[in-house]
Amino acid sequence: MGKLSSSLWLILFVFSQNVLANSQYNMRKGVTDISNNVYQLHMTIFLICCVIGVIVFAIMFWALIHHRKSKGAVPAQFHESTKVEILWTAIPFVILIVMAIPATKTLIAMEDASKADLTIKITGSQWKWHYEYMGEDVEFYSMLATPQNEITNLADKNPNYLLEVDKPLVLPINQKVRFLMTSDDVIHSWWVPDFAVKKDANPGFINETWTNINEVGTYRGQCAELCGKDHGFMPVVVEAITEEDFKTWLAEAKQAKQKAAEADAALLDQVVPKEELMVLGEQVYMASCAACHQPTGLGLPGVFPALKGSPIVIGDIKGHIDILLHGKPGTAMQSFAKQLSIKQIAAVITYKRNAWGNDTGDVIQPSEIQAALDADGEAK
Repeated sequence: MGKLSSSLWLILFVFSQNVLANSQYNMRKGVTDISNNVYQLHMTIFLICCVIGVIVFAIMFWALIHHRKSKGAVPAQFHESTKVEILWTAIPFVILIVMAIPATKTLIAMEDASKADLTIKITGSQWKWHYEYMGEDVEFYSMLATPQNEITNLADKNPNYLLEVDKPLVLPINQKVRFLMTSDDVIHSWWVPDFAVKKDANPGFINETWTNINEVGTYRGQCAELCGKDHGFMPVVVEAITEEDFKTWLAEAKQAKQKAAEADAALLDQVVPKEELMVLGEQVYMASCAACHQPTGLGLPGVFPALKGSPIVIGDIKGHIDILLHGKPGTAMQSFAKQLSIKQIAAVITYKRNAWGNDTGDVIQPSEIQAALDADGEAK
């Protein structure tokens, strides 16, 4: 009987590893040691529950069949059996202890973010992620890159619909990466199933977690907290590359930042044509503003104000620049000073002041944006 039980358990274990692991309905193994441990824990407890269910139902049906009234069975008369009380208390207790030991070890390992090789601060905001490589002077925003015509059902959905971004988070494999999570506005949750990482980003607080990726690849996730009307448009994409490739990428990212600063400086003495600003401004608007204020500029009544005919948009230019640079406290309007270049900010302001019939004729130059930043003592 013991050999039969052992064989049955072995068959169930092998079946779970080779068949259930590839099922779209099961938890995935992932590409980290922690995610694999979570999967093994999940399958072990699942099999324990299955065995308990089989035993309980087998005993129940055996009792129903062999002690049925038609066979003349007479119910046993007993009450408050000490042996039965001890058994049905002790057996579940032992099972729970057996399950709790590996679960506790896994949970402790998941919370141990010490001795990290790289620390990244992740800030959630409606509806994008800001990644800052601590100590490396590299930071950027990551936003949804799914085309609007797919979202509005004017084109077929691609395989990564709503799970693609303009700038993915780039991480090295075989290195412990520590994440510091926070938020600019509401509660978000950074979730990548392949890493077994899901951590809330709370405004005013910093949570931490970590990962150590074993395989090169692209891994996708989402914000797993209901953070507003566009909650489903806040994906996470991670590019895991080799350590050598990561060093190269990091150097290139620093160089690109320097070139961008030099390009901004070169713009200060130039006059950018209105036509060029309008084209760029529309692109920036559709990527960064249309989710709230709508492509038509009419906004969402009671939620997001209309830009068509807005006193801010057709009013004082300095006030318009100010709200783009600093946002508006207490509202969903964010600061775009670090999200966009001075040319992009000048372009989107120019676009707003001349689109949807606003027709102010105003053309905002990058030098005006830089002047506003300098007046605030902010460095782009």
